[in-house]
Amino acid sequence: MEIAEHLTALKNEGSLLAATAERVDHEAPVPGCPAWQVGDVVRHTGLVHRWAAAAVRDGGRDHARYPDDDGAGLTGAELVEWFRIGHATLLDTLSSAAPDVSAFTFLPAPSPLAFWARRQTHETGIHRADVESGGGAITPFDRAEALDGIDELVGGFAARRSKDGEPAPPLGVVPTDSDRGWLVRPGAEPVRDAAAAAGADLVLRGTASDLHLLLWNRPAGEIETTGDPAVLADWRKRIRVRWGGPGPRRSRT
Repeated sequence: MEIAEHLTALKNEGSLLAATAERVDHEAPVPGCPAWQVGDVVRHTGLVHRWAAAAVRDGGRDHARYPDDDGAGLTGAELVEWFRIGHATLLDTLSSAAPDVSAFTFLPAPSPLAFWARRQTHETGIHRADVESGGGAITPFDRAEALDGIDELVGGFAARRSKDGEPAPPLGVVPTDSDRGWLVRPGAEPVRDAAAAAGADLVLRGTASDLHLLLWNRPAGEIETTGDPAVLADWRKRIRVRWGGPGPRRSRT
């Protein structure tokens, strides 16, 4: 996906999150984040949007400089409106940023702007699914967005996991609605090849949307598994992305 495509997806995901938050009980539990309620997810995502916008606008990464506008004390419709304002600000900041804008990043990317557009698309999308799961069914991700989200996860977050301890067993990720595939070992660069993925110790097959959710340890639809189920348990143990950044409490994306 290109930057413009990420921005379109980010706009859509944020709008869907807000619309869902208007009708879902904010005290409902979130299956993918057991310690959180829907309201926590809305507040966390809104604060991350403000933090990301500041990073692109100012280039700063000082954790002591997280936005003071953290949504504390807001509930219900006021919280949703606060989220919408932060989402709109992020979109405006990314859309108006220079292609060569200088800002810190923490995953590989062609440019800081490409990094932030991609990261905020998938941050928002996964948390949109969290909000939806607090009130019912999850809307499937667009196929291209889901494929890009899988690639970001396995080529970014998973690849940078610690190499200490026993080597991770290989996991194959094979979308049934695409010719793409990934052979994944946490702590190593993935092999982006469907044939290689099909030979892993455990192979996961499903739609790109469902695989995207499953790999982020979220409720997913039907997934066909072939091989050793312990590999998925190992993945879930290793890939628990802890966000050291803003939020009402420490986040596990």
